Amino acid sequence: MAALPTRIEREAGRPLTPLQIFDITAAREATLSRLLMLYISTGLLFMLLPGTFLGVWNLLAISSHRAADSVSPAWIQAHGHAQIFGWIGSFILGIGFYSIPKLRRLNSFALSAVWSSWALWTLGVTLRWLTGVYQWEWRALLPLSAALELAAFAIFFRTVSGHRPQESGKTKLEEWVFVVIAGSVGLLLTLLVNFAVTLLLAVRGTSAEIPADFDQRFLVLQTWGFLVPFVWGFSAKWLPVFLGLRPVRGRILLLAVALNSAGVLVAFAGSMMAASVLLIIGLITAVYSLRLLETPAHPAKVKGVHTSFPVFVRLAYVWALVAASLGIWAASVQNPRGIWGASRHALTVGFLAMMVFAIGQRVLPAFSGMRVLFSTKLMFVAALLLAVGCLLRVSSEILAYQGLTLSAWSWLSVSAITEMTAVTLFAANLIVTFARRPPSTQT
Repeated sequence: MAALPTRIEREAGRPLTPLQIFDITAAREATLSRLLMLYISTGLLFMLLPGTFLGVWNLLAISSHRAADSVSPAWIQAHGHAQIFGWIGSFILGIGFYSIPKLRRLNSFALSAVWSSWALWTLGVTLRWLTGVYQWEWRALLPLSAALELAAFAIFFRTVSGHRPQESGKTKLEEWVFVVIAGSVGLLLTLLVNFAVTLLLAVRGTSAEIPADFDQRFLVLQTWGFLVPFVWGFSAKWLPVFLGLRPVRGRILLLAVALNSAGVLVAFAGSMMAASVLLIIGLITAVYSLRLLETPAHPAKVKGVHTSFPVFVRLAYVWALVAASLGIWAASVQNPRGIWGASRHALTVGFLAMMVFAIGQRVLPAFSGMRVLFSTKLMFVAALLLAVGCLLRVSSEILAYQGLTLSAWSWLSVSAITEMTAVTLFAANLIVTFARRPPSTQT
C-alpha cells in the first residue's frame, strides 16, 4: 500500500496529506466507474438496436417466407458483428480497462486512451453495421470500419500490456490471466483477419457479404477463439467465489485452452469434423477444471442477485456442450445449414449471452460505484426468457431448416420475440441500476 501514495505524490509534484491522497484515489475510481458504465451502456445499445432488433427483423422475415435465404447474408453478418463486437466486445474492453490495477495509478492524461479506444471501437462497429445493412460506399467504409476496430484494440493492448501482479509475494500471473490473454490473442487474430477480409472484398468483391464457406470458419475464430476463452478466464476468476466452488485446476484449464485453440486452428484450415471433436474435448476439460459439476465447498454468494444465479451459470455451460455436440452432428451430414445455425445460436445465446446475463448483473453494478442491482426479479425473468427463447430457436432452426417439421418455421418468430423481451429486460435492469445513485451517496 505504501507504493500507491508515493506514486500519487510524484504525479502531484508535492507532498500530500492522507485525506488528499484518499480524495485523489476516490476521484480516479469514480472516473473509471463512469468509463465502465459508458462502455457497458454502449454495449447495451448495440445489443438492443443493431443486434437484437435487427436479428428479430431477419428472423421474422425468414419465418414468414419459410426460407433461410430470404434475408441478405450481409444483413445477417451485420447483425452478428453488432452482437459479438458491439455488445460483448464493448463489455470486455470496458471490464478490461476497469480491472487493471496499473490503470488506477495513471494520471488523467493516460485515461484519455480509454476514451479514444471507446470512440474508435464504437465508430468502427457502427460503420460495419451500417455498411452491411445499406451497402453505401462499402468498398471504402468496410475496411475503414475494420481499421478503426483494430486501432481501438491496439490502444487497449498498449494500455493493459504494462500490467504486473502487485500483491505482495506474487512473482507470476495466475492461470486465469493466461486464459484471458489467450482470449485477447484470439481477439487480435479476429480483428486482423477481419481487416484482411474487408480489404480483399473492397478490391475484388462484388458486395459487402463475406463468402459463406469462409464465414463459417471465421465464426469459429470469433466465438471459440475469442469469446469462449474470455468466458473461461473470467469464470476461473469469479466462479469459485460466487458459486463457492473448490479451487480451479489451473493446469488442466490451460490444457483446455490449448485443445480449444487447436480446434480453432483446425477449423480455420477447413477440417470441421476434427475441429468439432477438439472443441468439445476442450470444453469438457474446461468444465472439469472449473469443478462446475462437483459439490461446492461453500454456499453460493447470492446477495444482491437472484438465488437462481448458480443454476443459470451451470445452464450456460450445458448450452456450450449442446453447441459443441451440434457442431459434430453438422460436420457429419450433407446438408448441415440448420444444424450449424443451431450450434452457433446455442453458443452465442445459450452460453455467451447467458453468462453475460448471470455474471454481468453480479459484477457490473459493484464495479460501477458499488451500486446494487435494481431488480433481482427482473434478472430471473430475463434469464428464464433467454433460456426458453434459446431452446425454441435451437430446436426450430434444426426442424425447419432441415425440412423435418414445417410448423417449426412459426416457432422461429416466437423464439425471436422471447429473446428480444429477455435482452430488453436485461438492458433495462442495468440501465436503471446505473441511473440510480450508489447507496453510499444516498441520504
